[in-house]
Amino acid sequence: MSLPYFNMEFLPYNSLLLLLPLIFLPSLYFFITSKAKKNVIAEKPNFPPSPPKIPILGNFHQLGSHPHRSLHNLSQKYGPVMLLQLGRIPTLIINSAEAAKQILKTHDLEFCTRPDLVRPKRLTYNNLDIAFAPYGEYWKEVRKVSVHELLSMTRVQSFSAVRQEEVADMIKSISATSSASAPIDLFEKSLSLSDKIISRIAFGKRAQKGEKYENGRLKEIIYEAMAALGYMRASNFFPEVGWILDRLSGAYWATEKSFHDFDKFFQQVIDEHLDPARQKAEHDDIIDVLLKLEKDNPSSTVHFTHDHIKAILTNLFIAGVDTSAVTINWAMAELIKNPKAMKKVRDEVRSYVGKSKDKVEEKDLDQFPYLKMVVKETLRLHPPAPFLLPRESMTYSKIGGYDVYPKTRVLINAWGIGRDPACWEKPDAFYPDRFVDSSFDFTGQQSFELVPFGGGRRGCPGVNMGLVTIELALANLLYCFNWELPNGLKKEDANMEEVAGTIAAHMKDPLYLVPIKV
Repeated sequence: MSLPYFNMEFLPYNSLLLLLPLIFLPSLYFFITSKAKKNVIAEKPNFPPSPPKIPILGNFHQLGSHPHRSLHNLSQKYGPVMLLQLGRIPTLIINSAEAAKQILKTHDLEFCTRPDLVRPKRLTYNNLDIAFAPYGEYWKEVRKVSVHELLSMTRVQSFSAVRQEEVADMIKSISATSSASAPIDLFEKSLSLSDKIISRIAFGKRAQKGEKYENGRLKEIIYEAMAALGYMRASNFFPEVGWILDRLSGAYWATEKSFHDFDKFFQQVIDEHLDPARQKAEHDDIIDVLLKLEKDNPSSTVHFTHDHIKAILTNLFIAGVDTSAVTINWAMAELIKNPKAMKKVRDEVRSYVGKSKDKVEEKDLDQFPYLKMVVKETLRLHPPAPFLLPRESMTYSKIGGYDVYPKTRVLINAWGIGRDPACWEKPDAFYPDRFVDSSFDFTGQQSFELVPFGGGRRGCPGVNMGLVTIELALANLLYCFNWELPNGLKKEDANMEEVAGTIAAHMKDPLYLVPIKV
């Protein structure tokens, strides 16, 4: 099945042209400028440097098709802390580890809320989720639930058998192909794997063939929802008139379709869990846990409802399915282009596991330090989301010596930080050995040169779940098969170009590799 890539442009520039007649109406222009005058500050502030703007659109024209690359390049001229005007919204761009540390640690409390974005708000039942909920008592409670009840290390380990069964099933599927020396679409295999794992963890089963929301259809819904969550949309930057463009461009209707598809699916599986005749699995799945909280959680300040459950499940599927598959795909692509690293990690796995087993088990993963370095290096070069989820300043603060005022949006360029020559020697090279004897971690609490999962209070709570899936899949792919490019292609021929404008940094072309059974 071909990859369900979607045209999720960061900047709907052509579509914005449809709004120009409205934007330039004299009355609207007067409204915007008069409103801005009310916010003039008496003393001249020391704002961060900013590239030249154009009227109304601000700095939109400088984002290009790959905003993370464009803004990284702009930071070489204007510095690691820049202030862009994106439509009506002042937006702070962070391009260095030191500046990221100030946002994620030093001033974390001042920057730990989310902007009120139209489409995420709709898909998460008015921000009842973990990722987009504004900072406050509700978010604290739902974060506590996610950390202690849903995504704790104990809970992650309880699903070990699920992950091992699904990885074994993927290996069996690839083995059937290897006998014919036929190339496989590695991303499609990885996506199917992560989809099945998340499905079983979330609601206790795979979607079966013939069901309305079987594996293929569920993936379509997830990708449609990711498209609808595209950050740089008109209504998020032109609050007064952007809703008109969203309807003209179809973005509003796409969001409504995704919302209703997800809602119907989640209600179906919740109803199944409420059926007293349902046969339960050995371990509670995520819906079981959330339904218990809905039924009886006297210590909670939040009364959980079905909408709360659906909002949290939306986070789980959108954040969990695609990111693991993207990282596995990039790791294999980099290893194919770097045979020495491929041999080193493959030998590490095979020498420990030996020839007596037919698979790598989760308990083996701690014996593979080089594999973990490969994953770190992949996440440095190809963070699943080039930009961390946007934050918003709640109070006045100083970042990098510059004044930052309330209601300023903040975008942290994880991709740019991972390639900052001030932090990394040969930043564009794939070199896992750079992490030998290093203390870099993924948590965003201590090391800010590597922040693929964010950090501080709003760091990703699912990092442990994601990493163990990635490591287990890679270890088994490397243990069970040798890998080659198809049709006599050489490593130099592997296309590593990114898709322009997606939230997650996918490869432009599917990665086809030939598995050779060992």
